[in-house]
Order: sequence, then C-alpha cells, then structure tokens
Amino acid sequence: MMAQSEPILTHFNDQGRAKMVDVSGKEATLRTAVAGGTVLLNEETFKLIEAGRMKKGDVLSVSQVAGIMAAKRNSDLIPMCHPIVLTGVDISFELDRDKHTIDITATVRCKGETGVEMEALTAVSVTALTIYDMCKAVQKDIVIDHIRLLSKSGGKSGNFVRGEE
Repeated sequence: MMAQSEPILTHFNDQGRAKMVDVSGKEATLRTAVAGGTVLLNEETFKLIEAGRMKKGDVLSVSQVAGIMAAKRNSDLIPMCHPIVLTGVDISFELDRDKHTIDITATVRCKGETGVEMEALTAVSVTALTIYDMCKAVQKDIVIDHIRLLSKSGGKSGNFVRGEE
C-alpha cells in the first residue's frame, strides 16, 4: 500500500504566515457551484412566511436579495477568498408544509481562475440568517441546518456532486 503524501498547504507563505493564493497562472473557465441549507420553523412562523404576513415584510424576497448581495461581497467576509466577478447568482426556495422547513439553494457562476464554492455557501448562509432575522420576533428557536456544497464544476480539480443524503 502506497503512503499518502502530506497535503500541500497553499495559503501559507515561506514564513508560515497566511497569504492569498496567486491564481494568475490558472486558466479562466466557466465555474459553477451549488450550495444548500435548511431553515426549520414552527408551524405559526412557517404560515406567516408563506402568507407574506411577517411584520418585517416579504421574508423570502428580502432574504433572496440578501443572499445575492452576500455572494457578491464574499471576499469582504472570508479573508483568503479572491474578489470574483460573478456572472450569475440564483437563490431558490422549496417550502415543506409538513415539516415547516424552507430549503435554500444557491447557484453561483463565474468565468474565472478560481471557483465559486465559497460564494454559494455564503449566499445560503446569509439567506438563512436573513430569514432568522426577519422572523426572530415571533420565534426565537429557529434552526439553521445542513449548509453544504451540493455540486461544483469547472477548474482543474474537476466536478463534484454530493451523493444522496
């Protein structure tokens, strides 16, 4: 059996200090990442969102815009992420009346030298946090759960698709 080599840590300089990886030598390709997450609510809160009767406004519309804005500002939040010119961000929702959940899916695209996984994950996270913020007056125990990368394509490392959950 062949021993696995130590992973190469690319985010450290020769002095062992953090650095942003230089991607200038990489080929610009179409890159797509899809992330997902779930917000768990009680029945009352779920019905208020669904009916558009939350006091702070249309929860899904506001949180959708917040998620798009977050994807665009990801490099301001995550220190080693590159500023990326995004070519598309889409946030969609799937509401489950039986479980009182909102599943969030963010799809992010760019033509560039580095991937958009962090932008998609940030979009889902901020979308979920915005739902929480807009609903916390009526429910304090909202749960944000299962934020994860669902798929990515493009770039040297190739494609990734998460298996069945």
